[in-house]
Amino acid sequence: MMRKLSLVLTGVSFVTLSGCSAPPAAAPPAPPTVQVVLPVQRDVPVTSELVGQALGSQDVELRARVEGFLETVAFTEGTLVKKGQLLYKIDPKPFQATLANEKATLATWQARYDKTANDVKRLTPLAKQQAVSQMELDNAISARDAAVAQVDAQKAAVERASLDLGYTNIYAPVDGLVGTTKVKPGNLVGRGESTLLTTISVINPIFFRVGVAEGEYMRLARRQQEQKAAGTWSPIPVQLVLADGTVHPHAGRLDTVERNVDPTTGTLAMQLTFPNPERLVRPGQYGRVRFDADVKKGALLVPQRAVQELQNLYSIAVVGADNKVSFRNVKVGPRVDSLWVIEEGLKPGEKVIVEGLQRVKEGAVVNPTPASEVK
Repeated sequence: MMRKLSLVLTGVSFVTLSGCSAPPAAAPPAPPTVQVVLPVQRDVPVTSELVGQALGSQDVELRARVEGFLETVAFTEGTLVKKGQLLYKIDPKPFQATLANEKATLATWQARYDKTANDVKRLTPLAKQQAVSQMELDNAISARDAAVAQVDAQKAAVERASLDLGYTNIYAPVDGLVGTTKVKPGNLVGRGESTLLTTISVINPIFFRVGVAEGEYMRLARRQQEQKAAGTWSPIPVQLVLADGTVHPHAGRLDTVERNVDPTTGTLAMQLTFPNPERLVRPGQYGRVRFDADVKKGALLVPQRAVQELQNLYSIAVVGADNKVSFRNVKVGPRVDSLWVIEEGLKPGEKVIVEGLQRVKEGAVVNPTPASEVK
């Protein structure tokens, strides 16, 4: 009986020990897969953008040069006008009367001159024969000379009156865009001062004025000197980006650099010239000029999506030779299409994560796979 009980207890103990044995350990999770790229190394132009304002390449103020009542405004405001086109007409009748009066006075003095000239011609041989006194001849000569002076003075008066009459018709001095008129028909103009009538702007070509910082100007000037010394200098093409974000279809060029730096802003004024045959750009418009200010030799570029930004700090994730991830703060440079120049914090040949950043952390082991080629 005791032997049977011992066997039963032994069996129960075996069953109990068999049921409490530990399960097999789970396999560790596979490292996350990330896509990586190698940075591209190439020369990259450094583009500068400066904000500025357009102005006419020639802005001509039309003013009344004589006093009178405006009779006609012969143009449509805000349109293109041609050189020599009639724009304003001042009532010419007072000036026509003045010219006629001056011409009549000239004719009178011309007749007096003719008479005194004949007197001198007649008295000269008589004085030689002592038929008349020398005093009579001298008086005749003096009268003739006085008449000559009066004729010359009156010719000048006639010319002045003719000019004043001509100033009653005001023509466009250049081809350009005319502004709004400051006066209307019936207004008295030219009294006491030359009244401003309107302004014409030549807008093809058109000027664009920007301010460049001293440091950037020095870099541009030194680069230009180096290129001239090497015989590789050529004008820098300049793009004009308009207010709606479109690019002006015609490249510009640097025209003038101001002689001095503005002490209040620390900038130097630069004037650029752009062809404007469509007359699209108008004086006073704001925009941005864009040009290649320098070239970064052997710059490293990575896709913009590989760069993380937080409170003006930039970082990238790099996969080392042991497939471990390390995050680095980097100094970024200019953007080039979909790429970003990395100036500090990255070396050539290092693997940069572009996809899967949200699945990794510092020191994590990953499975790197090549992403599409960086261009």
